[in-house]
Amino acid sequence: MYDYLIVGSGLFGAVFAHEMRARGKSVLVLERRPHTGGNIYCEERDGIRLHKYGAHIFHTSYQDVWEYVNKFVEFNNYVNSPVANFRGELYNLPFNMNTFTKLWPDVRTPAEAEAKIAAEREAAGIGEPENLEEQAISLIGRTIFEKLIRGYTEKQWGRSCKELPAFIIKRLPVRLTFDNNYFNDRWQGIPMGGYNKLTEALLEGVEVRTGVDYNEPAVRAAYQGQAQTVVYTGLIDEYFGGRLGRLEYRGLRFETEGLPEQNHQGVAVMNYTEREVPYTRSIEHKHFEPEDRKAFEQAVTYVTREYPADWQPGQEAYYPVNDARNQELYRQYAQLAANEQGVIFGGRLAEYRYYDMDDVVKSALECVEKFVQIS
Repeated sequence: MYDYLIVGSGLFGAVFAHEMRARGKSVLVLERRPHTGGNIYCEERDGIRLHKYGAHIFHTSYQDVWEYVNKFVEFNNYVNSPVANFRGELYNLPFNMNTFTKLWPDVRTPAEAEAKIAAEREAAGIGEPENLEEQAISLIGRTIFEKLIRGYTEKQWGRSCKELPAFIIKRLPVRLTFDNNYFNDRWQGIPMGGYNKLTEALLEGVEVRTGVDYNEPAVRAAYQGQAQTVVYTGLIDEYFGGRLGRLEYRGLRFETEGLPEQNHQGVAVMNYTEREVPYTRSIEHKHFEPEDRKAFEQAVTYVTREYPADWQPGQEAYYPVNDARNQELYRQYAQLAANEQGVIFGGRLAEYRYYDMDDVVKSALECVEKFVQIS
């Protein structure tokens, strides 16, 4: 018998497995996919590491989390500075002075940018925002909303901004400096050699079985009673057989193309913000690791286009649909989970929430400490 049976080898499962093994516990990890690492898994083509499930940039302000992940792999100094493409016009993100001076040629100073945005907010005359469109315009005005938010958001969620709840956008960053660093966190970077090095280091010495779907009835029955505690990181509604109804997600579809060029778009992430372009962003993977000169300088590159999609059970789930109906349904599943004996539910799918990677690591470490103290 194992001390812990961990369902899922993404960051939450891998960190939990590593920490419990380090404490002398016996651990078995089951992974539905043919590889470990969950959505941070990378595959290699022509010596270039591709983020198979979309761009992942590690960023954090938690010093303990940054020191923790650096025990397993060295991170480079990659700084996320995406570019927005609106009908061929290119704008820096997040919204900063580079963005504002391009949008409004008469704007030169932070005070002028601030005044321009304030004038647009006032002209909109919005009281209490009733939907995402009104919320966004009340925060940053109509120009930025129309060019850089509306199309991207409607593609991402598959519906009009007027049909989306206002709370999805609680705030929008307005940076009155010429700083293209997307994140405000103190530390950020990409593991040198790719995210697989991090996952493999975390799972070193841990027994892992891939291609095993714990939610298949026969599989779950086969593993019943083989561990004192189950750590479940999959879809929470799927664990309970969807008995209360299905939680909704947004899906993604990826199209990757190899190009006979050294450098295709000059940036790792380019957002396409017009509604008519069917994909939300294109990712040129080699820009994540420019220090790998052999890979970066060769005359081949890989670009992945990311298409939002309606999600169906059985597909990879990416973004929870955080409307009132789904939040209430999750609350009911969370009550079932709280009453489930011998099972820990953790991670973005089991908790039906979007987690940044550092939050996943921190949550897993806190979960370990909690259950070590209990036991």
